[in-house]
Amino acid sequence: MNIFVARLNFKTRVEDLEAAFAKFGQVSSAKIVRDRDTGRSKGFGFVEMPNEDEGQAAMAALNDTELDGRAIVVKPANPKAPVDEKPKEGDASPENPE
Repeated sequence: MNIFVARLNFKTRVEDLEAAFAKFGQVSSAKIVRDRDTGRSKGFGFVEMPNEDEGQAAMAALNDTELDGRAIVVKPANPKAPVDEKPKEGDASPENPE
C-alpha cells in the first residue's frame, strides 16, 4: 500500500519517517520529495507498506499526529499516472484546452 504523508517538517529525515511507520509493520520504502534544484524537502513524502492492514493501521494512528514538531497528514496515495499517457480527445489539458 502506498501512503502519502504531507506537512512534514523540512528537517524530517527519511529514517525518521520510516521509523514512525515501522511501529505498525513492515515498511518496504520511504521517500521524502525534494526540490531538484536546491535539494530541500518539499514537505511531503511517500511510504510503501506491503501489508494493507498494517498500512491502514498506520494511517489511522498517524494522521494528524506530531512528527518533528508538525502535525502530519497521512492518507492513501493516488496512483501515479503513466508519463507517456496522452490526453484523450475531449480532455482538457494545456495542450488540448476545451
